[in-house]
Order: sequence, then structure tokens, then C-alpha cells
Amino acid sequence: MPEISRFYGIIIQMFFMDHNPPHFHINYGDYRAVITINEETIEGFMPARALKLVFEWMELHKEELLENWRLTQIGELPHKIEPLK
Repeated sequence: MPEISRFYGIIIQMFFMDHNPPHFHINYGDYRAVITINEETIEGFMPARALKLVFEWMELHKEELLENWRLTQIGELPHKIEPLK
């Protein structure tokens, strides 16, 4: 599963040819979650502070995330996305 970004100990990844709706996976220490890009729903658990950072990052990079989703759906490597600073 390609890593597309990493910031403040949070790792953002996307699977190749994963199921809809468009989403990405988050790893933060022992925590794991999945966030849909358009609906912004969460599956799994993540500390509130980490989620706040992820949603802030996602707002800045929503178009890039959707393009990466398109790429992974056709088996291509997604692009790296600038981390939250």
C-alpha cells in the first residue's frame, strides 16, 4: 500500500484497486482508521488531535487525493502529497 504523505507521526496510505467510496487509510502509532474523501466519514479510531490534523490536511489536498484515488483504481502509483506543516 503506497504511502502518499507523512506528518506529525501520521501516515497516509492508499490501496491499489480498493473498494468505493474513494478513501485513504491513516496509521498513527497503534491507531488505524479510514476516511472517505468526499463524505468525510471515519471508520476505525484515531485520537481527536490526530483527526483534526488529518482533516485540515485533507481540506488542503482534496483534489490531489481524488486524483490519487483515480490512479490507484487503474493500478498506477499515486503521487506524494505535501505534508501538513
